[in-house]
Amino acid sequence: MSDIHSEIRTGVGLITLDRPRALNALSLEMVRDLYAVLIDWRDDPEIEAVAIRGSNKEGPFGAFCAGGDIRFFHAAGIAADPALDAFFTEEYRLNHLIFTYPKPYVAFMDGIVMGGGMGISQGASLRIVTERSKLAMPETNIGLFPDVGGGYFLSRCPGASGEYLALTGQVMVGADAIGLGLADYLVDSNYIGTLWDDLTAEQSQPVADRLKIIEQRLEASTPVYHQPDWQDKAIDACFSKPSLNEIIDALEQQHSAWADACLRVLYKRSPLMLHVVLEQIRRARAMSLAEDLRMERDMVHHCFNTQHLGRSGHSSETIEGIRALAIDKDHSPRWNPSHIDQVNDEMVKPFFTSPWSGQQHPLSDLD
Repeated sequence: MSDIHSEIRTGVGLITLDRPRALNALSLEMVRDLYAVLIDWRDDPEIEAVAIRGSNKEGPFGAFCAGGDIRFFHAAGIAADPALDAFFTEEYRLNHLIFTYPKPYVAFMDGIVMGGGMGISQGASLRIVTERSKLAMPETNIGLFPDVGGGYFLSRCPGASGEYLALTGQVMVGADAIGLGLADYLVDSNYIGTLWDDLTAEQSQPVADRLKIIEQRLEASTPVYHQPDWQDKAIDACFSKPSLNEIIDALEQQHSAWADACLRVLYKRSPLMLHVVLEQIRRARAMSLAEDLRMERDMVHHCFNTQHLGRSGHSSETIEGIRALAIDKDHSPRWNPSHIDQVNDEMVKPFFTSPWSGQQHPLSDLD
C-alpha cells in the first residue's frame, strides 16, 4: 500500500502524504511515487495546478513531513546498501522538479516541516503555514548538513540568518518563516481544510482564478510579521564572520542569554560538520539551484564515505549522529574531532570535491 495518495479533482492534482506514524518521513518508495505522479501531471494538459499536504493519525493535515527516513539512512549506511545512493539522487531530482515545476504547486505546510519536508515545499509557488507549523533544517543534529536544496534556499534568507538556521537547526513557527522568506501566508489551522476544498470547489471557474481568489484571501488574513524572540539583532554580527571559530568568538563576546543558547547548541553538534555546513552556505549563495544540488550530492556521498579521513559506516559522523539521536537514543554522539578548533581545511575541503567527473555525475542533466 502506497504512503502517497493522489487524485485529480476539477483540474487540480491533489497529493496527500500518508505515513503518519513516521510523521510522513520520506522513504525511497515515497520519493519515487511523488516524482512519478508529478511527471505525469506536468505533461497532462487537463491538470492546471498541484497541491500537497500531509496527514496525522486522525486524518489530513496536522503534520506535513519530518524529513527523510533516518533509520533507513543508518541501516543502509552501515550495510553500504546502494539504495542509499539511489535515495539521495532521486530525492534531489524530486526537489529540482518541484522548484522548476511549470504549473502552480501549492504546499499546505501544516505541522512539522523539517529537512526533506522543506525540500518538497520550498519550491512551491504558494507556501501556506499555520500556527501549528514548525519548520527547520536540523541536520547538524545528526552529523549531516541541510540538504534537499538547503544551501540554495537558506543562503537566500536575509542577512546571516541562513548561516544561523543551518548551523543551529533553529525551529521556526509559521510567522517566523514568512519573515525569513521561507513561507508566503499564515492561516489558522481550523481554516486550512476549507482552503484545500476551495481549490477544487468551483468546477466552472478556471483554476487560475480560484488560486487568485485564495491568495487574495490569504493576503488579507495574514498578520503583519513580527521579529521572533530568537532572532536576536546579533545574528548578523556573529554569523556573518568569515569562519566558524570567529563565529564562536563573537558569540562568546556577546554575554547574552541568546548567545549562550547558541553556544550550547553548537557545542553539541559535530565540529567537523559545522565547518562543512558553513562552507556549504557560503558557496551556495553564488550558485544556481542545480549547481547547489550537485554540490550537495557530492557532500552527502562524502558524509557516508569519508574516505579522505579513512572513515565510513559506523565511523562516519552521520551514522554516529543518527545512532545517538534515533537508534540508541543516548543523545551522546562521539564526534571526531571532538572540538571545533581541531578541524582544519584539509578535513573540510574534500567534502566539496566531486567523486564523479562531468557527465558521470548522477545529477549532471539538471539545469
